[in-house]
Amino acid sequence: MSHIDELKAIIHKLHGATATHRESVPVKEVWQGQTIWDGIVEVFDLEGHPKANMAYAWSHETDDPKNPKRHITVLHIPPAISPLMAVRTAIAAEVRNATT
Repeated sequence: MSHIDELKAIIHKLHGATATHRESVPVKEVWQGQTIWDGIVEVFDLEGHPKANMAYAWSHETDDPKNPKRHITVLHIPPAISPLMAVRTAIAAEVRNATT
């Protein structure tokens, strides 16, 4: 299964919508002079989702041998209205989850 097909399947599983790949967008997020995220965000058109017509998705390797890859999906719902804002939204969610 290709990287794009894998992300499409994850989007369908998590959000119940059919995803069609639109584009790949390079994103680099810098905070206080440090690069905190640098990668490619895949943009998908969605069919069948009640609130969003697009989604952003990417994956990265982890240090967990039981789950060596982590997939992130973000629906195109404010504030996540661009690939960069999707990354920022995901980072904020991780920070919130790590501090609770």
